[in-house]
Amino acid sequence: MPVALLASATLCLAAAALSSAVAATAAPGLLLQPAPDFALPAAVGSNVRLSEYLGQPVVLSFWSSRCSTCVTQLAALDRYYATYRSSGLVVLGISVEDDQQRALDYAHAHQPAFPLLLDRAKSVSRAFGIDRLPTTVLIDRSGIVRYLHSDDRSGDPSYVAQIRALLDDRIGTP
Repeated sequence: MPVALLASATLCLAAAALSSAVAATAAPGLLLQPAPDFALPAAVGSNVRLSEYLGQPVVLSFWSSRCSTCVTQLAALDRYYATYRSSGLVVLGISVEDDQQRALDYAHAHQPAFPLLLDRAKSVSRAFGIDRLPTTVLIDRSGIVRYLHSDDRSGDPSYVAQIRALLDDRIGTP
């Protein structure tokens, strides 16, 4: 086996092991399970239903404007979305803000290219077992939760590798 291929395989295995360890700290019951469907209003625009994106890889980012790490994460996700949108990547930011006006103000001030959704009743964050922010959920084309992160890993190379793996995965494409 060529050295470059072996190194690439080793890196993928290490990233998978690292993501599994991180995933276990978020909502381990969701990992490799179907993502709970939901419909939420967007801060700007119309309502969004997760099941509308079946067949596309989806990144959910649970955030609050009071969380400085969340703000950094949303900015990084906006850059990734700009890069991978044409490949089918969907990014949805889900506010778990207690002060809905503050979430709306943030959405209007920053206006990322992807929708920022309002989880007013916290029903979606409860369904996903969100216990700290930011939490990011990566869902494959067939609607299965593949990766969970309960911290800002957007600058970590394995994070981009996971997004690319979801984009390259054609299994479950309708």
